[in-house]
Amino acid sequence: MHEWAHAQMASWLGDHSSGTLERKSWRLGSHIDPVGTLLCIILAFLSYAGLGWGRPVKPDPWKMKVGANTGVLLVACAGPIFSLIVGLAVAALTRLLIPVVGGNIALNFVMKLLTAFATVNVGLAILNIIPLYPLDGYQIVYTLLPSKQAVQFSRSAAYGPFILLIVFFFLPFIGQFVGMADILNLASDIRNISLFLTSQAAGASLVQYFVYPH
Repeated sequence: MHEWAHAQMASWLGDHSSGTLERKSWRLGSHIDPVGTLLCIILAFLSYAGLGWGRPVKPDPWKMKVGANTGVLLVACAGPIFSLIVGLAVAALTRLLIPVVGGNIALNFVMKLLTAFATVNVGLAILNIIPLYPLDGYQIVYTLLPSKQAVQFSRSAAYGPFILLIVFFFLPFIGQFVGMADILNLASDIRNISLFLTSQAAGASLVQYFVYPH
């Protein structure tokens, strides 16, 4: 859904290239990245905070009716904004279920599913505004900077993936041994912020439906 939003915005702005039109589909196969999907599945069972990604949309900036820079900015913003809207909207829907869940096993399962879906979407929006390549935040900052500063900033792209690996895997690992697990775990911070925002939209805490006892 996040990548679909990028493609849809690019199409609205005039990019009708085959690559963009292909990604306007809701078909899952159009957006799956094999490595990102495999890592998502593995970490879902081995890590408290998983990580995965879909195949990124690569629009043609020179086909944008609003100009290359503005077009890239709007396309980059479309993904996080759409993820945030979807997450909060689904969280708001749980208002209808919360009063009647009680001890009903089936409704509890539905609540867990909706809570996870909402929280992951909001978390995806928060994650993607980090200004590191290949996240959307990198493109947003790049297009907003003056030309000279943008060129300097673009040099950070080569190190973006390595910085993300350090922040999301190496630092939490080190934090467990130095007694700073909470401080050095950005994934947990993103999860907690997501749970707070979705709980606000739901009108009640959703933590009990998201965190398993073990």
